[in-house]
Amino acid sequence: MMQLYDSTCFDCSRLITNNYSTSFSLGIKAFAPKFRDPIYAIYGFVRYADEIVDTFHEFDKAKLIAAFRADTFRAIEERISLNPVLHAFQVIVNHYGIEAELIDAFLTSMEMDLYANTYDEESYKAYIYGSAEVVGLMCLRVFCEGNDAQYRALVPNACALGSAFQKVNFLRDVKADKEERGRTYFPNVNFDKFTERDKQEIEQDIQRDFDMAYEGIKMLPVGCKLGVYIAYTYYKQLFKKISTTSVDHILQNRVRVSDTRKIALFAQAVMQQKLKAI
Repeated sequence: MMQLYDSTCFDCSRLITNNYSTSFSLGIKAFAPKFRDPIYAIYGFVRYADEIVDTFHEFDKAKLIAAFRADTFRAIEERISLNPVLHAFQVIVNHYGIEAELIDAFLTSMEMDLYANTYDEESYKAYIYGSAEVVGLMCLRVFCEGNDAQYRALVPNACALGSAFQKVNFLRDVKADKEERGRTYFPNVNFDKFTERDKQEIEQDIQRDFDMAYEGIKMLPVGCKLGVYIAYTYYKQLFKKISTTSVDHILQNRVRVSDTRKIALFAQAVMQQKLKAI
């Protein structure tokens, strides 16, 4: 009956992914079946940790994230949890050998959101690594299925993809982060005097990440390449919209890609794969 409990916990993680992210849920559907539950489990874990620090304002968030951290490592050690999100996650961590360092770095970045309002270069890089790059590395552990040489070769590219996604999120969410959460992530940028030049410099940095990420996508195993590429195209489209949007608009509005456009990008990516263009 343990198999039934495991599958029910993975179902919970899939539900979380579908409810919280159209982009990632569509991308995961393009994975080979063996990769879907593992990536749902990783997404469910990171989504709920992020939810603690971004949403639960009526509660003691520091206490909640500390308990979540303790429960996470207890679940991994004991190989079971009555929290379905943590149970599904620990199954994947233990099966694929996801390093504790990656999980610790992620949770540390979530904790930074409780206290840090602005970031310098060092703390910005640490936050990007922990909040985004390590998530890409967790997924890469799954995709490489124990092939450590392949994993090591793709580490820089996976980090670049996570970094690009996170920086695009930062640009998209400037208004909400600043007004609702009191945060500004980009170092040496005053968003009270945000200029087109500031925006262009950030965009150039993001483009470099996207370029490196794409080179890695081309080297991924077949069963996961299309799904990762779809997520890449969604964020690349969002980045394109942000790049052609004025500073004033970004400071007042959240730029998004419509679900209709995402479905079109999905279909386009499938066709590109059939034509071996990726």
